[in-house]
Amino acid sequence: MSKTSSGTSELLILTGMSGAGRSTVAHALEDLDWYVVDNLPAALLPALTEKVHSGEIGLLAVVLDVRGGAFFDDLNASLDELSKKKIAFRLLFLDATDQALVQRFEATRRPHPLQGDGTIINGIAAERAKLDELRSRADVVIDTTNLNVHQLDKRIGEIFGGGQSQGIRMNILSFGYKYGIPVDSDLLLDCRFIPNPHWIPELRPLNGRDEPVRKAVLSAPGVDKFIDDYVALLISMSNGFLAEGKKFVTVAIGCTGGKHRSVAISEAIAARLNRPGITAHAMHRDVGRE
Repeated sequence: MSKTSSGTSELLILTGMSGAGRSTVAHALEDLDWYVVDNLPAALLPALTEKVHSGEIGLLAVVLDVRGGAFFDDLNASLDELSKKKIAFRLLFLDATDQALVQRFEATRRPHPLQGDGTIINGIAAERAKLDELRSRADVVIDTTNLNVHQLDKRIGEIFGGGQSQGIRMNILSFGYKYGIPVDSDLLLDCRFIPNPHWIPELRPLNGRDEPVRKAVLSAPGVDKFIDDYVALLISMSNGFLAEGKKFVTVAIGCTGGKHRSVAISEAIAARLNRPGITAHAMHRDVGRE
């Protein structure tokens, strides 16, 4: 396989919890013209990735997970070897809550690969322990708990559809605290200090993308300066993130229900962040959930 038409090349390592959506992500990447290798023994990773380094393959995604058994245990060592050889890569880790994973395994009536003679939850616990170090070194973590296959496909397109970027991509994610804090967030911002449009009857059925709500939120005292200050902070952090090799950052912005304030603030921050070297887009986890 030759390089992409844009001449870019990139290596992506895809791993994570069983049942968190690896197959969906692999198919999404294939649709984006990535060359996907599934269930490769970790020890073979350095040899395969030389083809990316040499330019023979453009966009390569390698799926590695506990199905590999003893072969998977070599993954951390293989990643260390890639780093020593100065072969750049990104590590994508898919996660979900234990409850969501149990429900998915029960729906498919398949056992967890590590449960043995125990229960599904025993297998999940064993896998979390095995993957703890990998999750901590991941460049991108996606929590698929509240994502259906179409939403996950869209998320992958937003993150990886453009191939390798010279700048940083920032995902500004609105959410509602009553539904839980996103586990895949790098930075967390609370905007519950802003007056809540929920208590204005004509605004209650609308959301933060609607002009009346947007105007009410953004015109509240101190909000404009708050947004400017936070955008300036994110801009100042972006070069540091890039220097550390982190090219994708998720900024979670929460209000009570994730419908009004956090949505309007996320849209405003994403709009002001977009500039050369920074690509920002707003996503809204909980809109329509109430």
